[in-house]
Amino acid sequence: MSEYLGKVGAIIWKDILSELRTKDIVTSVLVFTVLVLVIFSFAFEPESEVIRLLSGGILWVAFTFAGMLGLSRSMAAETDKGSLQGLLLCPVDRDVIFMGKMAASLLFMLLVEAAAMPIFLILFNLPVFLPSLALVALMATIGFAAIGTIFATIAANTKAREIMLPILFIPVAVPVIIAAVKATGVIISGEPLSTARSWLLIIAAFDAIFLVLSAFLFEFAVEE
Repeated sequence: MSEYLGKVGAIIWKDILSELRTKDIVTSVLVFTVLVLVIFSFAFEPESEVIRLLSGGILWVAFTFAGMLGLSRSMAAETDKGSLQGLLLCPVDRDVIFMGKMAASLLFMLLVEAAAMPIFLILFNLPVFLPSLALVALMATIGFAAIGTIFATIAANTKAREIMLPILFIPVAVPVIIAAVKATGVIISGEPLSTARSWLLIIAAFDAIFLVLSAFLFEFAVEE
């Protein structure tokens, strides 16, 4: 197990070093996310009751499209530079590569969400301290990263990869997006987290299923 985690950690560290050099993914995705939130904040009155009903959807629209942008840029860079082929030549199982790439994408997405979340709460006049919202974001982002990594890998090998990723990703991600929006709405409305238990269970089941399924299918996704 320690050897397995060490190999996964090496792939994560490679992606972190690459991002530190280029600052291409986190910066662009964060700017996109903040712009979406700012645009929506001007569309509604912060004090209105409508904003509390819509804010959960607004947040996850921003996170969903920002996540797709980050995953697309990350995997496209791997393909264009030949880095993915280099990883495939390494004497490691394909699921190790998947877990490393998925964990790195998850880390970058969580960094963007951690930076954008306070901005969202301030813009929409919501309580700044909402730890339950962080839990929902973490759970939903794991599912996003799992299915996004394998679909971004598939899309990166096509000519229309910018269009292909949303076409593949969004229909599969609908259950976790809906559950995240509903759970976020419960938290923002001030109700206890237990009220959103059914939605959290949907997210947890989605994460468990697609983590295993995506790791298994990654080998077929990278075959030419």
